[in-house]
Amino acid sequence: MSKRAGAGGGKAGGQGTPATVAAAKAGIEFTVHAYEPAPDAESYGAAAADALGVPHDRIFKTLVAEVDGRLTVGIVPVSGSLDLKALAAAAGGKKAAMAHPRDAERATGYVVGGISPLGQRRRLPTVIDASVSALATVYVSAGRRGLQIEVVPADLVALTGATVAAIARG
Repeated sequence: MSKRAGAGGGKAGGQGTPATVAAAKAGIEFTVHAYEPAPDAESYGAAAADALGVPHDRIFKTLVAEVDGRLTVGIVPVSGSLDLKALAAAAGGKKAAMAHPRDAERATGYVVGGISPLGQRRRLPTVIDASVSALATVYVSAGRRGLQIEVVPADLVALTGATVAAIARG
C-alpha cells in the first residue's frame, strides 16, 4: 500500500475535505481512495467496500446516535451493525437511539453517506468498535460519498479522541 502524508497527499482530485485537511494537519500518514458511489446503494459502506475491493470488516461506517440526549459517534465495521446498548454503556449513558439524519448532518458538517469521523464541524464524543485494534489499517469516509481515507487505527483513535469498546453486532 502506498501511503501519503501531508496536504498534497490528502487531496483528492485537487479538492481536500475537512477530513483530509484534519488528517494532513495532524501529520498522520493516510491514503485517499476515490470510487464511483452507487446512488441507489442500500448501504454506502458496503458499496464502498465492493467498489474498492476491500473486505467489509476493514471499512468502518460513522454513525451518529443520541446517548441520553447527547449526540455521540459510533464507528463500526460495515460488515456489522451498531449495538445501541453497548454504545450507551461505552459513552457512560443509559439509553441510545439513532440521531435524526438532519441532526447528524448539522452537527458534523457532512451529508449522510459521507459522514467522516475526522474534521467534523463540532467534535462529538466518539466510540470505535474494538475490532479496529486487530487491523493494520482501516477505511472511513473522507467526508463525501465516493471518497474513503485509509488510516492506521491508532491514528484514527487519537484524532477523534475516541474510546475503543465492543459496540458492533454481527
